[in-house]
Amino acid sequence: MAEADKPSWLERLSHFLLREPEDREQLVELLHSSFEKSLLDADALTMIEGVLQVSETQVRDVMIPRSQMDVIDISKTPEEFIPFVIETAHSRFPVIDDDKNDIIGILLAKDLLRYYAGEDFNVRDMLRPAVFIPESKRLNVLLKEFRSNRNHIAIVVDEYGGVAGMITIEDVLEQIVGDIEDEYDFDETEDNIIRDAEGRFRVKALTEITDFNETFGTEFSDEEFSTIGGLVVSKFGHLPKRGESITFNNLQFTALRADSRRLHALLVVKTPSEESNE
Repeated sequence: MAEADKPSWLERLSHFLLREPEDREQLVELLHSSFEKSLLDADALTMIEGVLQVSETQVRDVMIPRSQMDVIDISKTPEEFIPFVIETAHSRFPVIDDDKNDIIGILLAKDLLRYYAGEDFNVRDMLRPAVFIPESKRLNVLLKEFRSNRNHIAIVVDEYGGVAGMITIEDVLEQIVGDIEDEYDFDETEDNIIRDAEGRFRVKALTEITDFNETFGTEFSDEEFSTIGGLVVSKFGHLPKRGESITFNNLQFTALRADSRRLHALLVVKTPSEESNE
């Protein structure tokens, strides 16, 4: 009976929060105090802080810059751009007319199934309207618009009307819940390193350095960094953005996926000098 009389965690949290905070800073302090008293776990605290930050964060802070956007040129045939679609493995692509400032629509990768089905296929007919938003839009407002419009991607424009970048609903949600597994997150440990048809390797950043060494014949030390992602970030000297590359030990490392918090996946290519020594 004594166990039944104990207040639930929700009752304890409600009691603790009776001291009404007067501003956001006090609210955050109260949440951290709740965590220290085991009224909130680490995941719950992170998510609540993420929700609070979303209302203060602007699109420009988390968008994918224009230079790193993966786009399809309308002038190319499906035979020319489908290998690129397969390589990048995104679900949606902005389509341009020669220049990234001239985005004419969004192509869903699933619509390419019609091409493989042998149906009449015209890329322009498959395009969905592109949604354009200002850099200053706040993420909480954008998330509400994404939900109400059932849209998952928006093109970000600067004050002059030029394309500054793009943002997806995943980018917004990751500010709240952290990393969301996607096409570059492999479920099985043995799939941390995947070789493609061209001999390149997609490597999960959390791959243990010992496993990486075994696959690539390298001798990287795991004393300072236990994962290949940690080693690569240290070589960059900063958290790399998607598309950034660095070469060392006859290997070229390109950031396949990274957000504002961490590096998630790498593309690793052996340089000619490495291949010649095999």
